[in-house]
Amino acid sequence: MIDKELLAEYLEKLEEKIKEPILPREIDIPLIKNKAIAVVGPRRSGKTYIALDFIKKRIKECVYINLEHSCFKNANHKDIFNAISIIEEWKNIKAKIVLLDEVQCIEKWETLVRSMLDMGYIVFVTGSSSKLLSKEIATQLRGRGIERLLLPLSFREYLRFKGMEIPKYFSISKKNKMLKLLENYLIKGAYPEVALNEGKEEEILRSYFTTILYLDFIERFELENISAARFIFEYCFQNFSKEISIRKIANFVSSMIGKDARDTVYRYVDKLPETLAVFFIERYNKSVYERKSWPKKLYVCDLGLSAVIGFSEDLGKRMENVVFLELLRGLNKNPLKEIFYFKDSQQHEVDFLLKEGFRIKQLIQVTCASSFDEIDKREIRSLLKAGELFKEHKPELLVITLDYEDEKEIKWFGKEGKVKFVPLWKWLLNI
Repeated sequence: MIDKELLAEYLEKLEEKIKEPILPREIDIPLIKNKAIAVVGPRRSGKTYIALDFIKKRIKECVYINLEHSCFKNANHKDIFNAISIIEEWKNIKAKIVLLDEVQCIEKWETLVRSMLDMGYIVFVTGSSSKLLSKEIATQLRGRGIERLLLPLSFREYLRFKGMEIPKYFSISKKNKMLKLLENYLIKGAYPEVALNEGKEEEILRSYFTTILYLDFIERFELENISAARFIFEYCFQNFSKEISIRKIANFVSSMIGKDARDTVYRYVDKLPETLAVFFIERYNKSVYERKSWPKKLYVCDLGLSAVIGFSEDLGKRMENVVFLELLRGLNKNPLKEIFYFKDSQQHEVDFLLKEGFRIKQLIQVTCASSFDEIDKREIRSLLKAGELFKEHKPELLVITLDYEDEKEIKWFGKEGKVKFVPLWKWLLNI
């Protein structure tokens, strides 16, 4: 039973919250009949503010229910539908959209969502990464859900959060300011709260790190060996943008605890991506079996979290992680695109291989070089080698640099190809 007085208080506070300025995010929320829209992402990436911004633009047709609020504590499905009717009556609206924030708080949420879809509502749900995962959405909604991944701020969003609008052309002073912000972005990360609280970054990030480790990883998956779980978690944030060998981790953990821990380590590592704090990409091969058996490359959801455990400021690795996150955001617009890395038997490695359908569309190297002469010749050689291997696809050969821009026809080591060089900031801002 919904307490009407408490509901009235909830609506009053909600109206006040909606009136507060909300910095917009660059994420497309499609409204499709008979489909639920689910926004998932790492903890503290801004899902609730996306919901509030969504409501603000559709105030006359949307009902927002925050299932973590005490007003809806112990509410059942009937109570939720009653609350919607009461809100419609009080606000004199006819709701077309129902937004369920922290949807996992209500029992059998998937049945509630499907019932709303059957009644003709457009349903928008968000959920904590520790309790609602993308694979659960896909399973429970049985093909009736559309997922959007919300990560911490893109560089475009970060600049706006820092009060800098993106001009068509950068003056010298604006470019210098932008490059300083890019440096901060690469070191301190891009959580919205961190971006808005200069000087308090370390305190906030330590809180996030501990919460994700214990709530989203250890508690969520009921991991019994806390020391092993913490080591694995910290190891990932120390070794982003690298190939990882689970066997080596297992051997180390086994020596640390004095017994064979291989099964434990493999099980724990398998759970890590479900926190949405850590991502793995596979080495490209046409054979699915080969892809699954080879080492994977590791990336993290936010670079600021690595500073919590004192990771060194490896600029090249940080740039590569930022490029990966931007490529990952792009999957919201083009879910058919796939992200791999390339490595052959001669150890020629390319940071990213982008595949769409049957076609290899792009090969990307990331380097902290600021001039052509600073670029490691092995990186160019590997790029040209991969370009030749996939020449029937005619992939674009791209090198993302710190601040070097050009386009060259290169002939090295018996290989040749047209290579485009783009500064990281230009690539991130898409200008």
